[in-house]
Amino acid sequence: MIRKALKILPWAGGTLACLILVLIVHIYLVTRPKAPDAHTRIMARMDIKQSLSQEDGEQVKTWLYSQPGVDHVLVNASSRIAVFTYSPLIADAGDIISRCSQSLHYTTTRYVPSEADLQKGCPAMAQSLTGKIYHLFISKK
Repeated sequence: MIRKALKILPWAGGTLACLILVLIVHIYLVTRPKAPDAHTRIMARMDIKQSLSQEDGEQVKTWLYSQPGVDHVLVNASSRIAVFTYSPLIADAGDIISRCSQSLHYTTTRYVPSEADLQKGCPAMAQSLTGKIYHLFISKK
């Protein structure tokens, strides 16, 4: 019985080592920085200072959809936040937001996370098992 286990153990260990190596290579390939291409989308958040009705929110949504490069728009009139995705090859979020402010006569600002927020990473990752493992092994400095 022990001899059988000693024969299986190197194969199991080798297989585990190979799987870990494949995982490391996969993570590297997926997370390395890449230049934007035709399929790249960036998400931007626009905060609106004035109060909005549902109709105003729909007007902002319609205006954002009419901008070149903008793919998807979500507007929450009660929180006065608009989130949109766009192609960085076609548009720039700062330009879109400033044009929105001029065209629709709202005081708008682009929400940009602080350096401390960027260091924390994705807020969803903080609660996930994967995020906890990441912080345990990788993010310790």
